Amino acid sequence: MSSDRVSSYADALVSVVQAEGDLAAAEDELFAVAQALAGSDELQEALSDRRIPAARRQQIVEDLLGAQAAEATVALVSMVVGAGRGSDLVRIIEAAVERSAGLRNKAVAEVRSAVALSDDQQRRLGEALQQATGKDVTVKVIVDPTVMGGVVTRIGDEVIDGSVRTRINQLREAF
Repeated sequence: MSSDRVSSYADALVSVVQAEGDLAAAEDELFAVAQALAGSDELQEALSDRRIPAARRQQIVEDLLGAQAAEATVALVSMVVGAGRGSDLVRIIEAAVERSAGLRNKAVAEVRSAVALSDDQQRRLGEALQQATGKDVTVKVIVDPTVMGGVVTRIGDEVIDGSVRTRINQLREAF
């Protein structure tokens, strides 16, 4: 799908979420949906397989999200899948989350860590990223066991790699 179409869908999602109510809560739910999809090739294939009737693909979304997300979030994800855009759902949601954060004058920092971060760690990391970037930052943590230690942070196109693996590689190259 073209980036224009992804942008159009993202704009539509954000407009509906704004009209429905809590932008920050919907942003968190959409982010969680995108991470779940990104972690499951099987789920991505099922939601984008046009051989599966749209109603069945939408039912998959409703079954997975029903009790875990707000009705508006479930309906929006279901609508995108029903429109045949399941293969672009992760990109659409990522764009929507960025737009939502932008409307709240924030930048989204996607932080990958081997373990969950406490609220205090997330707050301190957010403050450090705010000082480093000059932007008000919303931290979204993804537990990723492939990160041996430390964190890898992405804010927009910028990646800050503070992982143990990278530091070890830098030491190896230095000697």
